[in-house]
Amino acid sequence: MIHYLTHNQIDKQRWDECIAQSPDGNIYSWSWYLDVVHPGWEALAEDDYEAVMPLTGNKKFGINYLFQPFFTQKFGVFGKKGVSKEKIEQFLEAIPEKFKFAEIKIGGTCLNGVNGGTLKGFNAINGLKGFKAAAAHRNIELELNQDYSVLFANYNSNTKRNLAKAQKQGLQTIENVDPSIIIDLFRKNRGKEIKHWGDKEYARLLNLIDMAKKHDACQVLAAQNTDNQIVAGAIFMISHNKIVFLFSGSDESNKENHGLTLLLDDVIKRFCGSDTILDFEGSDNDGLARFYKGFGGEEKYYHEIKFNRLNKISNFALNIFKRNKI
Repeated sequence: MIHYLTHNQIDKQRWDECIAQSPDGNIYSWSWYLDVVHPGWEALAEDDYEAVMPLTGNKKFGINYLFQPFFTQKFGVFGKKGVSKEKIEQFLEAIPEKFKFAEIKIGGTCLNGVNGGTLKGFNAINGLKGFKAAAAHRNIELELNQDYSVLFANYNSNTKRNLAKAQKQGLQTIENVDPSIIIDLFRKNRGKEIKHWGDKEYARLLNLIDMAKKHDACQVLAAQNTDNQIVAGAIFMISHNKIVFLFSGSDESNKENHGLTLLLDDVIKRFCGSDTILDFEGSDNDGLARFYKGFGGEEKYYHEIKFNRLNKISNFALNIFKRNKI
Protein backbone atom coordinates (compact mmCIF):
# COMPACT_ATOMS: atom_id res chain seq x y z
CA MET A 1 0.00 0.00 0.00
CA ILE A 2 1.18 3.53 -0.79
CA HIS A 3 1.21 5.90 2.19
CA TYR A 4 1.38 9.70 2.29
CA LEU A 5 4.03 10.92 4.75
CA THR A 6 4.50 14.39 6.16
CA HIS A 7 8.10 15.47 6.63
CA ASN A 8 8.29 14.45 10.29
CA GLN A 9 6.93 10.98 9.47
CA ILE A 10 9.68 10.14 6.95
CA ASP A 11 12.26 7.60 8.08
CA LYS A 12 15.23 9.05 6.25
CA GLN A 13 17.44 6.02 6.85
CA ARG A 14 14.92 3.74 5.15
CA TRP A 15 14.36 6.36 2.47
CA ASP A 16 18.05 6.51 1.60
CA GLU A 17 18.30 2.72 1.62
CA CYS A 18 15.63 2.67 -1.09
CA ILE A 19 17.37 5.41 -3.09
CA ALA A 20 20.72 3.63 -2.80
CA GLN A 21 19.27 0.42 -4.27
CA SER A 22 17.08 2.03 -6.93
CA PRO A 23 18.26 1.55 -10.54
CA ASP A 24 16.64 4.91 -11.32
CA GLY A 25 17.99 6.71 -8.25
CA ASN A 26 19.62 10.08 -8.76
CA ILE A 27 21.47 12.76 -6.81
CA TYR A 28 18.32 14.84 -6.36
CA SER A 29 16.47 12.10 -4.49
CA TRP A 30 18.72 11.64 -1.45
CA SER A 31 17.10 12.84 1.77
CA TRP A 32 19.98 15.23 2.52
CA TYR A 33 19.71 16.79 -0.94
CA LEU A 34 15.95 17.28 -0.54
CA ASP A 35 16.48 18.75 2.92
CA VAL A 36 18.53 21.54 1.38
CA VAL A 37 16.61 22.30 -1.81
CA HIS A 38 13.18 22.02 -0.21
CA PRO A 39 13.11 21.91 3.61
CA GLY A 40 9.94 20.25 4.85
CA TRP A 41 9.50 18.03 1.77
CA GLU A 42 6.91 15.30 2.03
CA ALA A 43 6.62 11.91 0.38
CA LEU A 44 4.76 8.85 -0.76
CA ALA A 45 6.13 5.47 0.32
CA GLU A 46 5.00 1.97 -0.52
CA ASP A 47 4.98 -0.60 2.29
CA ASP A 48 8.35 -0.64 4.07
CA TYR A 49 9.96 1.91 1.71
CA GLU A 50 10.05 -0.58 -1.16
CA ALA A 51 9.29 2.35 -3.47
CA VAL A 52 9.15 6.09 -2.77
CA MET A 53 8.32 9.41 -4.38
CA PRO A 54 9.28 12.87 -3.01
CA LEU A 55 6.60 15.55 -2.86
CA THR A 56 7.87 19.13 -2.95
CA GLY A 57 4.94 21.41 -2.26
CA ASN A 58 4.09 24.94 -1.31
CA LYS A 59 1.00 26.97 -0.52
CA LYS A 60 -0.18 30.31 -1.91
CA PHE A 61 -3.57 31.97 -1.66
CA GLY A 62 -4.69 28.91 0.29
CA ILE A 63 -3.79 26.60 -2.61
CA ASN A 64 -1.46 23.64 -2.05
CA TYR A 65 0.58 22.79 -5.14
CA LEU A 66 3.58 20.72 -6.21
CA PHE A 67 6.52 22.13 -8.14
CA GLN A 68 10.11 21.38 -9.14
CA PRO A 69 12.59 23.14 -6.80
CA PHE A 70 15.70 24.92 -8.00
CA PHE A 71 18.75 22.68 -8.48
CA THR A 72 16.65 19.58 -9.20
CA GLN A 73 16.18 18.49 -12.77
CA LYS A 74 13.73 15.67 -12.08
CA PHE A 75 12.38 13.38 -9.41
CA GLY A 76 10.12 10.39 -10.01
CA VAL A 77 9.24 7.10 -8.38
CA PHE A 78 12.20 5.15 -7.03
CA GLY A 79 12.02 1.46 -6.18
CA LYS A 80 14.55 -0.98 -4.78
CA LYS A 81 13.94 -3.24 -7.76
CA GLY A 82 13.05 -0.53 -10.25
CA VAL A 83 9.54 0.60 -11.15
CA SER A 84 7.15 -0.02 -14.01
CA LYS A 85 4.95 2.45 -15.83
CA GLU A 86 2.03 0.97 -13.91
CA LYS A 87 3.77 1.60 -10.59
CA ILE A 88 4.36 5.23 -11.55
CA GLU A 89 0.66 5.56 -12.38
CA GLN A 90 -0.23 4.14 -8.95
CA PHE A 91 1.97 6.70 -7.21
CA LEU A 92 0.54 9.56 -9.24
CA GLU A 93 -2.97 8.48 -8.33
CA ALA A 94 -1.92 8.37 -4.66
CA ILE A 95 -0.94 12.06 -4.56
CA PRO A 96 -3.18 13.53 -1.82
CA GLU A 97 -6.22 15.55 -2.83
CA LYS A 98 -4.93 18.52 -0.85
CA PHE A 99 -2.55 19.25 -3.74
CA LYS A 100 -4.72 21.07 -6.26
CA PHE A 101 -2.14 21.82 -8.91
CA ALA A 102 1.18 20.32 -10.01
CA GLU A 103 4.00 20.80 -12.50
CA ILE A 104 6.59 18.15 -11.68
CA LYS A 105 9.29 16.45 -13.74
CA ILE A 106 10.03 12.76 -13.55
CA GLY A 107 12.43 10.34 -15.15
CA GLY A 108 13.16 6.65 -15.19
CA THR A 109 14.33 3.89 -17.51
CA CYS A 110 10.76 2.89 -18.35
CA LEU A 111 10.00 6.45 -19.52
CA ASN A 112 13.03 7.21 -21.68
CA GLY A 113 11.52 6.36 -25.06
CA VAL A 114 10.29 9.19 -27.24
CA ASN A 115 8.29 8.60 -30.40
CA GLY A 116 7.45 11.55 -32.60
CA GLY A 117 7.60 13.98 -29.70
CA THR A 118 5.12 11.98 -27.62
CA LEU A 119 5.91 9.84 -24.60
CA LYS A 120 6.42 6.31 -25.85
CA GLY A 121 4.67 3.78 -23.62
CA PHE A 122 3.53 6.65 -21.42
CA ASN A 123 0.35 7.96 -23.02
CA ALA A 124 -1.70 6.01 -20.48
CA ILE A 125 -0.91 8.80 -18.02
CA ASN A 126 -3.15 11.05 -20.08
CA GLY A 127 -5.93 8.56 -19.46
CA LEU A 128 -5.73 9.06 -15.70
CA LYS A 129 -8.37 11.44 -14.48
CA GLY A 130 -6.96 14.94 -14.18
CA PHE A 131 -3.42 14.09 -15.28
CA LYS A 132 -1.57 15.27 -18.34
CA ALA A 133 1.73 13.93 -19.68
CA ALA A 134 3.39 17.07 -21.01
CA ALA A 135 6.03 17.21 -23.74
CA ALA A 136 9.35 15.51 -23.06
CA HIS A 137 12.33 17.56 -21.87
CA ARG A 138 15.65 17.02 -23.59
CA ASN A 139 18.78 16.03 -21.77
CA ILE A 140 22.26 15.25 -23.12
CA GLU A 141 24.23 12.35 -21.66
CA LEU A 142 27.60 10.83 -22.50
CA GLU A 143 28.63 7.29 -21.54
CA LEU A 144 32.26 7.28 -20.41
CA ASN A 145 32.89 3.53 -20.63
CA GLN A 146 35.56 3.84 -23.32
CA ASP A 147 39.17 5.00 -23.50
CA TYR A 148 39.70 8.74 -23.71
CA SER A 149 41.09 8.44 -27.24
CA VAL A 150 37.80 6.91 -28.40
CA LEU A 151 35.71 9.50 -26.58
CA PHE A 152 37.83 12.36 -27.93
CA ALA A 153 37.46 11.03 -31.47
CA ASN A 154 33.70 11.52 -31.09
CA TYR A 155 34.03 15.23 -30.28
CA ASN A 156 32.87 17.39 -33.16
CA SER A 157 35.33 19.63 -34.97
CA ASN A 158 34.17 22.79 -33.17
CA THR A 159 34.71 21.25 -29.72
CA LYS A 160 38.17 20.00 -30.69
CA ARG A 161 39.06 23.44 -32.03
CA ASN A 162 37.85 25.22 -28.88
CA LEU A 163 39.71 22.76 -26.66
CA ALA A 164 42.90 23.43 -28.60
CA LYS A 165 42.38 27.18 -28.07
CA ALA A 166 42.00 26.68 -24.31
CA GLN A 167 45.18 24.62 -24.18
CA LYS A 168 47.08 27.13 -26.34
CA GLN A 169 46.07 29.92 -23.92
CA GLY A 170 47.70 27.94 -21.13
CA LEU A 171 44.52 27.31 -19.17
CA GLN A 172 44.86 24.74 -16.42
CA THR A 173 42.30 22.91 -14.29
CA ILE A 174 42.49 23.43 -10.54
CA GLU A 175 40.57 21.52 -7.87
CA ASN A 176 38.92 22.31 -4.54
CA VAL A 177 38.07 25.85 -5.54
CA ASP A 178 35.91 27.94 -3.24
CA PRO A 179 32.48 27.52 -4.88
CA SER A 180 31.52 31.08 -3.97
CA ILE A 181 34.06 32.24 -6.59
CA ILE A 182 32.20 30.30 -9.28
CA ILE A 183 28.83 31.58 -8.11
CA ASP A 184 30.19 35.12 -8.14
CA LEU A 185 31.44 34.62 -11.71
CA PHE A 186 27.96 33.49 -12.71
CA ARG A 187 26.20 36.38 -10.94
CA LYS A 188 28.44 38.98 -12.57
CA ASN A 189 27.95 37.53 -16.03
CA ARG A 190 25.05 35.37 -17.22
CA GLY A 191 23.34 35.63 -13.85
CA LYS A 192 22.44 39.25 -14.58
CA GLU A 193 19.74 37.95 -16.91
CA ILE A 194 18.17 35.66 -14.29
CA LYS A 195 16.02 38.01 -12.27
CA HIS A 196 14.19 35.34 -10.22
CA TRP A 197 17.39 34.19 -8.49
CA GLY A 198 18.44 36.23 -5.48
CA ASP A 199 20.63 35.94 -2.40
CA LYS A 200 18.41 33.20 -0.95
CA GLU A 201 18.82 30.94 -3.99
CA TYR A 202 22.58 31.40 -4.20
CA ALA A 203 22.93 30.79 -0.45
CA ARG A 204 20.95 27.59 -0.88
CA LEU A 205 23.29 26.50 -3.67
CA LEU A 206 26.32 27.08 -1.43
CA ASN A 207 24.66 25.09 1.33
CA LEU A 208 23.90 22.30 -1.15
CA ILE A 209 27.52 22.15 -2.32
CA ASP A 210 28.74 22.03 1.27
CA MET A 211 26.34 19.22 2.12
CA ALA A 212 27.26 17.27 -1.02
CA LYS A 213 30.95 17.53 -0.14
CA LYS A 214 30.19 15.99 3.25
CA HIS A 215 28.61 13.05 1.41
CA ASP A 216 31.54 12.80 -1.04
CA ALA A 217 29.11 13.61 -3.85
CA CYS A 218 30.52 16.84 -5.27
CA GLN A 219 33.47 17.98 -7.32
CA VAL A 220 34.34 21.65 -7.85
CA LEU A 221 36.72 22.51 -10.69
CA ALA A 222 37.92 25.76 -12.21
CA ALA A 223 39.92 26.87 -15.22
CA GLN A 224 42.80 29.22 -14.38
CA ASN A 225 44.81 31.27 -16.85
CA THR A 226 48.54 32.01 -16.81
CA ASP A 227 47.89 35.07 -14.62
CA ASN A 228 46.34 32.81 -11.98
CA GLN A 229 42.92 34.27 -12.75
CA ILE A 230 39.91 31.95 -12.61
CA VAL A 231 38.02 32.40 -15.87
CA ALA A 232 35.49 29.57 -15.53
CA GLY A 233 34.30 27.10 -12.95
CA ALA A 234 31.96 24.15 -12.74
CA ILE A 235 30.19 22.23 -10.00
CA PHE A 236 29.48 18.53 -10.53
CA MET A 237 27.31 16.24 -8.41
CA ILE A 238 28.15 12.54 -8.31
CA SER A 239 25.73 9.70 -7.55
CA HIS A 240 24.38 6.45 -9.03
CA ASN A 241 27.19 6.20 -11.61
CA LYS A 242 26.40 9.67 -12.92
CA ILE A 243 28.35 12.89 -12.74
CA VAL A 244 25.88 15.74 -13.14
CA PHE A 245 26.98 19.11 -14.52
CA LEU A 246 24.90 21.09 -12.03
CA PHE A 247 26.20 24.65 -12.25
CA SER A 248 28.88 26.75 -13.88
CA GLY A 249 30.15 30.28 -14.09
CA SER A 250 32.47 31.95 -16.57
CA ASP A 251 33.95 35.35 -17.25
CA GLU A 252 32.32 36.61 -20.46
CA SER A 253 35.34 38.80 -21.17
CA ASN A 254 37.44 35.62 -21.34
CA LYS A 255 34.96 33.43 -23.18
CA GLU A 256 37.30 33.01 -26.14
CA ASN A 257 39.55 31.02 -23.80
CA HIS A 258 36.86 28.31 -23.72
CA GLY A 259 37.36 27.46 -20.06
CA LEU A 260 34.18 25.38 -19.78
CA THR A 261 35.24 23.26 -22.75
CA LEU A 262 38.52 22.55 -20.94
CA LEU A 263 36.71 21.62 -17.71
CA LEU A 264 34.26 19.25 -19.37
CA ASP A 265 37.11 17.60 -21.28
CA ASP A 266 38.98 17.24 -17.98
CA VAL A 267 36.01 15.47 -16.37
CA ILE A 268 35.78 13.12 -19.34
CA LYS A 269 39.48 12.31 -18.91
CA ARG A 270 39.01 11.66 -15.18
CA PHE A 271 36.09 9.28 -15.57
CA CYS A 272 36.84 7.65 -18.93
CA GLY A 273 36.94 3.87 -18.96
CA SER A 274 34.37 3.64 -16.14
CA ASP A 275 30.65 2.90 -16.14
CA THR A 276 29.98 6.55 -15.28
CA ILE A 277 27.64 8.71 -17.36
CA LEU A 278 28.27 12.43 -17.75
CA ASP A 279 24.87 14.11 -17.43
CA PHE A 280 25.10 17.59 -18.92
CA GLU A 281 21.66 18.56 -17.53
CA GLY A 282 19.53 21.50 -18.68
CA SER A 283 19.54 20.91 -22.45
CA ASP A 284 16.17 22.24 -23.60
CA ASN A 285 18.05 25.27 -24.88
CA ASP A 286 19.17 24.55 -28.46
CA GLY A 287 22.48 26.35 -28.05
CA LEU A 288 23.39 24.43 -24.91
CA ALA A 289 22.31 21.17 -26.49
CA ARG A 290 24.63 21.79 -29.47
CA PHE A 291 27.51 22.61 -27.11
CA TYR A 292 27.00 19.44 -25.05
CA LYS A 293 26.44 17.21 -28.07
CA GLY A 294 29.78 18.49 -29.35
CA PHE A 295 31.40 16.17 -26.79
CA GLY A 296 29.64 13.19 -28.32
CA GLY A 297 26.64 13.22 -26.02
CA GLU A 298 23.30 11.69 -26.95
CA GLU A 299 19.77 12.94 -26.39
CA LYS A 300 17.78 11.42 -23.53
CA TYR A 301 14.41 12.53 -22.22
CA TYR A 302 12.52 13.07 -19.00
CA HIS A 303 8.92 14.12 -18.66
CA GLU A 304 6.71 16.72 -17.09
CA ILE A 305 3.50 15.72 -15.36
CA LYS A 306 0.72 18.21 -14.76
CA PHE A 307 -2.61 18.13 -13.06
CA ASN A 308 -5.15 20.79 -12.18
CA ARG A 309 -7.87 20.11 -9.62
CA LEU A 310 -8.89 23.73 -9.19
CA ASN A 311 -12.28 25.34 -9.70
CA LYS A 312 -12.66 28.44 -11.90
CA ILE A 313 -12.07 30.95 -9.10
CA SER A 314 -8.97 29.12 -7.87
CA ASN A 315 -7.66 28.85 -11.42
CA PHE A 316 -7.92 32.63 -11.70
CA ALA A 317 -5.75 32.93 -8.57
CA LEU A 318 -3.37 30.34 -9.99
CA ASN A 319 -2.82 32.37 -13.14
CA ILE A 320 -1.95 35.38 -11.00
CA PHE A 321 0.78 33.70 -8.98
CA LYS A 322 2.11 31.78 -11.97
CA ARG A 323 2.81 35.15 -13.57
CA ASN A 324 4.78 35.94 -10.41
CA LYS A 325 6.92 32.81 -10.90
CA ILE A 326 5.84 30.24 -8.37
